[in-house]
Amino acid sequence: MPDGNWTPALVEDRFIEAADVMKRLPDVRVPGYFSTWPAVLCEFADLVGQKPVPMRRPRPTADAIDRMEEALQWLRWLKPDEAKLVWMRATGVRWKELCYRFGIARATAHRRWEYALLVVVWRLEGRPLPQKWSRRYLRDRARALSRVA
Repeated sequence: MPDGNWTPALVEDRFIEAADVMKRLPDVRVPGYFSTWPAVLCEFADLVGQKPVPMRRPRPTADAIDRMEEALQWLRWLKPDEAKLVWMRATGVRWKELCYRFGIARATAHRRWEYALLVVVWRLEGRPLPQKWSRRYLRDRARALSRVA
């Protein structure tokens, strides 16, 4: 993505893609442990009544993994609670569960999530983020800049 063309929707999509790539990565296994038993060959009669093995989606491409690693680096720009909120939302956690976990109202959770995405957009565009700015001021300033562009 070229610099200067970031929006909160693009950042959100990138986090959702990163969470999806994390789900598709192969399972972590302890090195050095293996089974010496041969693979069991099953006949059709043995498979009757068993649940089918769930199909896995294909492994992610190298480009997708690179984009995931880049998106995970963006979480370092956020405070720990904001990063957890953004990541949990990217993995598909419902707002009700987020509100219960953080002990906040739905509107507050949405405002904090929106602010965190704006912080990432602001930093991706190379703008400094003064610590004295409030969440509301950053949101209003970002909206004003998007209207001008």
